[in-house]
Amino acid sequence: MAPKNSRRPPRPGPLDPEDWSAFRAQGHRMLDDMIDYMAGIRDRPVWQPIPEETRRSLRVPPPQQPQDLSTVHAEFMESILPYATGNTHPGFMGWVHGGGNPAGMLGEMLAAGLNANLGGRDHMPIEVERQIARWMAALMGFPETASGLFVTGTSMANFLAVLIARGQALGAGVRRGGLLKKGTRLTAYTSEAAHGCIAQALDMSGIGIENLSIVAMDEMQRIRLDALEKAIAKDRAEGALPFLVVGTAGSVDVGAIDDLSGLADIASREKLWFHVDGAFGALGVLAPAVKPKLKGLERAQSIAFDFHKWGQVPYDAGFLLVRDGETHRATFAAPEAYLRRETRGLAAGSPWPCDFGPDLSRGFRALKTWFTLKVNGTDRLGEAIERTCAVARHLEARVRSEAALELLAPAQLNIVCFRYRASDEANAGIVADLHESGIAAPSTTTIGGRLAIRAAVVNHRTDFADVDALVEAAIRFGKAFEETS
Repeated sequence: MAPKNSRRPPRPGPLDPEDWSAFRAQGHRMLDDMIDYMAGIRDRPVWQPIPEETRRSLRVPPPQQPQDLSTVHAEFMESILPYATGNTHPGFMGWVHGGGNPAGMLGEMLAAGLNANLGGRDHMPIEVERQIARWMAALMGFPETASGLFVTGTSMANFLAVLIARGQALGAGVRRGGLLKKGTRLTAYTSEAAHGCIAQALDMSGIGIENLSIVAMDEMQRIRLDALEKAIAKDRAEGALPFLVVGTAGSVDVGAIDDLSGLADIASREKLWFHVDGAFGALGVLAPAVKPKLKGLERAQSIAFDFHKWGQVPYDAGFLLVRDGETHRATFAAPEAYLRRETRGLAAGSPWPCDFGPDLSRGFRALKTWFTLKVNGTDRLGEAIERTCAVARHLEARVRSEAALELLAPAQLNIVCFRYRASDEANAGIVADLHESGIAAPSTTTIGGRLAIRAAVVNHRTDFADVDALVEAAIRFGKAFEETS
């Protein structure tokens, strides 16, 4: 109900529809089309190449005159929807892409209609984000004083964590004087299996990629603790200041989880900031079968993860959780006159989210996450996570049972790396054939110097039959390659 003192404007805003009834009907058709798309996703190819004519159709000057909404919608249905990435499809097993979920899609629609800016001020959307931060702190074993912030993804969350660790090591003065004024060489540590965004974070923070020690890993692709301790000792002997160790919870190649308790022990003893890149693996705390593998996660100073991976929230929904909320805030808070805080009115509610990161303009990512968590519940999400691991184990067993295939790394969580017993060229061709067939979409990586077909089962829709289809098609395309080569 509108407030009593509100006045209906004499006419719609210049960008509002003249006929709200017609707009409503068209909006319902658009929503129905997306629900039909999700409900019938199995009837579509995972991915298909974009026709050149379709590409050219978007290479036109910007429109100067209005077009009917139904016309624009028809173009979307014809030229955009059929040629998407395909990660909502159960046959999509490339990289680490979540499948989204219907409730999250509707939450995103509501957030767009609300058009809230979550940079600051006193309004309920920020309370939703704060509630999710409290939920995540409880699930990850962090104290109530922890802070959390939605960002685009784990790459950005890792970067913010590096900045927090830098400030913790050098003090608040580094924000004004920079690294040169401090005159200290900071060094950080992570494993050979870590994601490339860790090195990028060192680059963007001004610390430099050369000051990131890449530590050897064991046969399970976990960081070697003895090698880490030697690297720290060497840097200290050379006059450097070790300040950060980054553990991995779910490595990008094989899904390995570092010995997080061992890393926490070393970080505590050496007085390093202990950060965990848990892009997809951290949400394994929701799954009883996975949670024990994450022992030590609760001892981290900060954790980066993505709701849009194992959490199945529509893109994008990255998150940074920091144990000490005050340390987090001290890294970014810089109130300006135009961001003056008050004790009442819309300018109240301090501290604001912009005090915990660099963005002043922030979308309502929390709402689609809130809908996903509330509609599905953490138990159901945990069951979905466990099921992806079970499907991966089934795929591993299928690979082991096929003489034409070779397993390159055991399935530690939900990722299986294998290859057709042929050349790297053949395996690269098999993956491209799989993509273009629309049957399945794995990605590739290199294991032991050999190209692997990498199947990451992240989508909650992926079932045993989908990985069976992947195996059968990979063998079929492999044999076809041999026959023509």
